[in-house]
Amino acid sequence: MKIYVPSDSAAISVGANEVAEAIASKVHDATIIRNGSRGALWLEPMVEVETSKGRIAYGPVSVEDIDSLIAADFAHGGAHQLALGLTDEIEWLATQDRVTFKRVGIIDPLSIADYEAHGGLVGLRRAISLTSHAIIDEVTESGLRGRGGAGFPAGIKWKTVAGAVSDQKYICANADEGDSGTFADRMLIEGDPFTLIEGMTIAAIAVGATEGYVYVRSEYPYAISTLQKAIDIAHAFGWLGSSVLGSSHAFELKIRVGAGSYVCGEETAMLESIEGKRGVVRAKPPLPALEGLFGKPTVINNVSTLSSVPAVMADGAAAYKARGVGRSLGTQVFQLAGNIKRGGIVEKAFGVTIDEIINGYGAGTLSGNPVRAIQIGGPLGAYFSKSQFDTSLDYESMLAAGGMLGHGGIVVFDESVDLAAQARFAMSFCALESCGKCTPCRIGSTRGVETIDLIIQGVKVEENKKLLLDLCEVMTDGSLCAMGGLTPMPVKSAMLNFPEDFTGEVSRR
Repeated sequence: MKIYVPSDSAAISVGANEVAEAIASKVHDATIIRNGSRGALWLEPMVEVETSKGRIAYGPVSVEDIDSLIAADFAHGGAHQLALGLTDEIEWLATQDRVTFKRVGIIDPLSIADYEAHGGLVGLRRAISLTSHAIIDEVTESGLRGRGGAGFPAGIKWKTVAGAVSDQKYICANADEGDSGTFADRMLIEGDPFTLIEGMTIAAIAVGATEGYVYVRSEYPYAISTLQKAIDIAHAFGWLGSSVLGSSHAFELKIRVGAGSYVCGEETAMLESIEGKRGVVRAKPPLPALEGLFGKPTVINNVSTLSSVPAVMADGAAAYKARGVGRSLGTQVFQLAGNIKRGGIVEKAFGVTIDEIINGYGAGTLSGNPVRAIQIGGPLGAYFSKSQFDTSLDYESMLAAGGMLGHGGIVVFDESVDLAAQARFAMSFCALESCGKCTPCRIGSTRGVETIDLIIQGVKVEENKKLLLDLCEVMTDGSLCAMGGLTPMPVKSAMLNFPEDFTGEVSRR
C-alpha cells in the first residue's frame, strides 16, 4: 500500500509533515512516499493513495481528518467528503499540457528508479550518442527559449559557448527566482530535481563543459536540501563525475546559495556572487557565453529552460515545437498567485489567453470581488486591466501589449487595489534592490518614489506625471541592466491602464 504526501514547501507550510506523521502512526501497513506537489496549491496537503484503478486524491487534508479518512478506508480509495477522485481525472490537472512538470508530484523526487520508470534519462542517453552539433541543432530546432524572462533562443546561446575556445567551460542554472508570485523553479527542484540535473548534463555535453553550478536563493532551504541529496545520489549512480553513465564525458555539479539580493537574478550579478564577490551587474560586452564564470565561456539558463531540455532530447524537436504559437514554441509554466481562488502551477502551450488562466484555472479572486488588475512577469512586469484579458500569453503578444511574460508569474488583484500605490512600490523596490552601479537605476528609482508621492498627494499632478514619464524614459534607456531598465514598465502600464488612480484624489477608490 502506497500513500503519497507532498514534501513541497507549500504543502509543508500548511501541515503536510504533520499529516504524514499522523498517517504513519495510524496506518502501519502503508509505505509513505513524500512526493512533490501537483501544483494545485489550494488543495494542499493533497494526499494520494495508489489503488488498482489508479491514484486517488484527497484534499485538503488536516491532521484532524485522518481518523475519519481511516474509517472511510481511504487507503483503498474509500468515499469521503475530501475525496477528489482519480488524480489524473481532476479537470484542473487533466486539461494541462505538462512537459517540463510531467513528473512533478508523481514520482519520489529522490528515486532514480522512479525517475527512469517515468521517462527519465532517455534524453541524456540519446545526447551521449550524438555529437555536440547534433544536440545543439536539436535544441535550436525545438524553438526552446529562455524561460527566465529574456526569451533568448537556448540553442543559439549553447552554440556560442560550444564554439568558444577555452580549457574550461561552465553550465550555470539560475534558480534565484526572486520575482513576486513565482515558484516554479522551487517546485521543480523539490519535486523532480533529476530533471534539472539531466538538463544541465546534456548542456554540458553539448558545449564541452565539465563543471556546473546551481545558484539557489537562500530562502529555499528545502529545495537546497533536496537538490544536494539528488546530486549525491546521481554521483553514486555514475551519472555525475568523471564518466557520465560510462561515457567519455565528465561533469561535476555544485550548489551555490544566493546572498539574498534580487539583482543577483541578473546573470552577470549572479556570476559575481558565485565567485564570492558582491552581486553587482557587469557591463556587456563581453558576453558571459564568451567570458562568464571565472572569465570562462559559460551557459547561463533558467531552471525551467534547462529542465525542458530532457523532453526535447527524448521526444525530439518536432514534438516540442508542435506546441505553442508563432515563435513562442513549447509550453510555459504559469504561476498563479495573489488574490486568486485557485493558486498554483499551470503548464500550458504558449497561446493560452490571460482570461483562460485567471478565470478558468484560477477561478477568479479568493475574495470573491471582481478582478481589477493583474501583473505578469514579476515586480518589474506590466499591469493589465480586464479589457486586455483576451491577450495571448506568448512572448510576442505580450510585448505588443506593452508587457512581458517574464518567468510566467501572474499576480491577481481585486477591485480594492490602488495602482498608484503599486507604481510607487515598483520604484521603491528598485531603489531597495538596485546594486547601485549605474545612476539611472540608483538615483532614478529614488526620484521616482518622490514624484509618485507628489502625484498621490495632488501636488502639480499633470506636471509631475509628465516628469515621471520622462524619468521612466531615462531609466529605460540608460540603466545598465533590466533592474532599472524594466522598472518603468509597471509604472507606465499602471498610468496608462488605470489613469483614474493617478488624479491625486484621495477618495478615488
